[in-house]
Amino acid sequence: MSARLPVPRTPDPRTAPVARWGILAPGGIARGFATALREGTGQEIVAVGSRTVERAKAFADEYGVTAAYGSYAEVVNHPDVDIVYVASPHSEHHAQARLALEAGKPVLVEKAFTRNAAEARDLVELARAKGLFLLEAMWSRFLPHYDVIRQVLADGILGEVTTVFADHGQQLYPNGPERLSRPELAGGALLDLGVYPLSFADFVLGPFASVTATGALTDLGVDSQETICVTTAGGAQGVLHASMLARSGCSASICGTAGRLDIDGTFYAPTRIRLVDRSGECSTSAAPPRTRRDTACGTRRPRPHAGWPLVTPSRPCSPSPTRCG
Repeated sequence: MSARLPVPRTPDPRTAPVARWGILAPGGIARGFATALREGTGQEIVAVGSRTVERAKAFADEYGVTAAYGSYAEVVNHPDVDIVYVASPHSEHHAQARLALEAGKPVLVEKAFTRNAAEARDLVELARAKGLFLLEAMWSRFLPHYDVIRQVLADGILGEVTTVFADHGQQLYPNGPERLSRPELAGGALLDLGVYPLSFADFVLGPFASVTATGALTDLGVDSQETICVTTAGGAQGVLHASMLARSGCSASICGTAGRLDIDGTFYAPTRIRLVDRSGECSTSAAPPRTRRDTACGTRRPRPHAGWPLVTPSRPCSPSPTRCG
């Protein structure tokens, strides 16, 4: 094989300028975020807000945060807060992000960004009008193997990209988090799980010209699973799947006229990737560094780290590639 996988250019998060964060909604997602900041960066959390001051104080005590409030407005108006992280259920993202933007604060919004396109447009227009930073917390795009994919696509190593496959299934219903079952909290598989394959397809293919989908609903009216087909103006296609009924392989592939990239295991978390040419020869990335928060095929957010060395020599690919699930 003439082409090899490039080396990731991912910077060490500890070298980033220090910002002082305010966190809205101190639940499990916020705890994962705070742990990642504490273990892998030099960032500071200076304020946290919840619907009750007791929950905010419990979070503040756990993470050494100086200011704890029983309202969100007090956090976004805190003079020491440089940027706000919105970690609430999907149903609250729009209102809380808007609150922070109106207070003049940059905002990082947990995915899914909003419940619908109208809410997303409203936030983007407000951020642009105020000249403020606004970002969906799609952390996968900043991982080392995503940067390798970015370079492979930019260098044309796969030739013309024709197809993307991506899948994300976790067994989260009916015995998972209650918010996933509740329509009023914007529950369902699409906003919690489907955002990963959709974001991946957008990352690889660019804007979609058409989107078609079929799915199923629970008795309460939230989506339990869906299959989504996307097409670009140039004719490339993506076949995407999300489900909260059963755990799937959580793998992804990018197919081109000159080769294919296979992302083993959980494609949106640190993992191996394989570059396969038309003859079946492949280069495989080294395994990512493991941390105490890693699981064999889990969805826990890993501690941030810089890029790891690649690659193993070219060799025939196994007819049964390793999968996680």
